[in-house]
Amino acid sequence: MLQLRPNCECCDRDLPPDSRLALICSFECTFCTDCAATRLGGRCPNCTGELIPRPIRPPVKFARFPASAERVHRPERCTAS
Repeated sequence: MLQLRPNCECCDRDLPPDSRLALICSFECTFCTDCAATRLGGRCPNCTGELIPRPIRPPVKFARFPASAERVHRPERCTAS
């Protein structure tokens, strides 16, 4: 199950579970669309994997499967593309 991390690892922008601005790699590293396009060239700086839109979990599932509250912020890994 996806963790649905709450923020962009580069700029720390809030990315709620229903955000259409969240992108992830296959390891669930999470970035906003702005950082992915302007700083990362569509690739995860951690694994070099492709960044794709994060799926939206149906709201009814959050009681049993909540989104992660752990923020990951690593701006030092986010370099200009």
